[in-house]
Amino acid sequence: MANRITVSICGDDYTLMAEESPSYMQKVAAMVDAEMGEIMASGRVGRLDAAVLAAANLADQLLKQQASTENLRSQLKDYLDDANKAKSELSECRRELFKLQQKK
Repeated sequence: MANRITVSICGDDYTLMAEESPSYMQKVAAMVDAEMGEIMASGRVGRLDAAVLAAANLADQLLKQQASTENLRSQLKDYLDDANKAKSELSECRRELFKLQQKK
C-alpha cells in the first residue's frame, strides 16, 4: 500500500505517494530541498532552473555511485575468484602431502 506524505521543497508543499516509508520520503524531499536551496543561494537562479540543475546534480551523484558500486562488485568478484583458486590449490597441496606421507 502506498504511503502518502506532504513535504516542503523550497517553501512549497508537495504530496508524495510511494511504497517507501514516510521517513524515507522525507529524506528524499530534504535532499532535493537542500540541493535546490544551495543552487538558488549561489546566484540569481529561478526555481525552475534550480530544479533542473538539482536534478542534474543528483543524477550525476547517482551515476557516480552506481559506477563505484559496480567497481566494488567487480573487485569483490575478483577477490572471491582468487580465494576459490587458493582454496583449490590448498586442497591439491594437501592431497600431494597425503600421497607423500603414504609413500614413507
